[in-house]
Amino acid sequence: MSQRLHRWLRDLELFTVDVIYGRRTSGFAFWWGAFLRGLSFLFEVLVKLRLLFYRKGVLNAAHLGCMVIVVGNLTVGGTGKTPVVEKLARSLRDRGRKVAILSRGYKSRKEPALKKAWRLLSHGEAEPPRVVSDGKQILLDSHVAGDEPYMLARNLPGVLVITDKDRVKAGLYAIRRFGVDTLILDDGFQYFRLKDHLQLLLIDKSNPFGNGHMLPRGLLREPISHMRRASYVILTKSDGIPDPALVETIQRFRPGSELIECTHQPQYLQEVNGQMQIPLESLLGKRVIALSAIAVPESFERFVASYGADILSRERYMDHHRFAEWELLDLYKKARELGADMLVTTEKDAVRIPEQLQPEVPFFFLRVEIKMLGGAADFEEAVSRICFPKKELRATRRSL
Repeated sequence: MSQRLHRWLRDLELFTVDVIYGRRTSGFAFWWGAFLRGLSFLFEVLVKLRLLFYRKGVLNAAHLGCMVIVVGNLTVGGTGKTPVVEKLARSLRDRGRKVAILSRGYKSRKEPALKKAWRLLSHGEAEPPRVVSDGKQILLDSHVAGDEPYMLARNLPGVLVITDKDRVKAGLYAIRRFGVDTLILDDGFQYFRLKDHLQLLLIDKSNPFGNGHMLPRGLLREPISHMRRASYVILTKSDGIPDPALVETIQRFRPGSELIECTHQPQYLQEVNGQMQIPLESLLGKRVIALSAIAVPESFERFVASYGADILSRERYMDHHRFAEWELLDLYKKARELGADMLVTTEKDAVRIPEQLQPEVPFFFLRVEIKMLGGAADFEEAVSRICFPKKELRATRRSL
């Protein structure tokens, strides 16, 4: 693909995102939004039909005989799910559970068509699940595994990370080969093929439901009313300030639910493709270029600015964008021309920066972890209440 076509497609994607978030108000943006709204209606019909088929037994969910915890959202990206999955898996691991995280491996490299065909002809079977980490070592890079699975594997020794679109197959593989007793479905709220014990629904408090429209006009994967399936609702990116309207909406569709609130707290800056860590105070007065390819770049950029950085340029790409070499070289050239002191990116984006391309200015990513604000004294208490209440614990033991 030529650089010109690449840039045009990227600009169209970014324009569409701007229309969804209400950042564009031109005449063309209005008509483009109307076209997307028509597609949203069709998408909503398909989503409701699919859920109905599972409820009526036309489509069946598999039981794997171990604890299955789903972590997901109603919207596309942006809820800060990966740090929650990481902390949940770490807490369960520390309590003696044998944990495997199952991910679909979004934007990971697919098996070549010829290799796939040869496997089917010679062995009569599809590609086995990809083991990103066996709990002892990382076996795949971010290009093959996908961004989040690789990041989780890097941060979670002792926890298995496995990717496959078929998470029933991945779950069976984890149980039979590695003897796991707890499966965490990363981004699994819309995955109905695997019967779960608990569903943790994450809602971004700063932008709970986008513009209220379904994909592709809005951010919703399914109607807001479907939150009634959730066992627990966790408000992420919370500022600690009460939001009665949001609480009322959640209570209307999920009566009696006790909300758990958390915020995403920056911890330090770590060198991209390196081990050096520096305090967040190092951003004070620095001339910075902020690079991100995430669903909601504004939250990352606010973190950087809040520590006193002067952001010279906000370089935004589509979520999960895999940077081309020429894009990074252009970025490094821009940093040099603007006299930037530092490049800063997100941890998820850092795993896609190749080691062989070295910028002339320091390059760091922002390490973020979650902090509990309400609904539990700390995350450990939240895990105890969510995963090990007495009745559910006895039921889980009977099923193992």
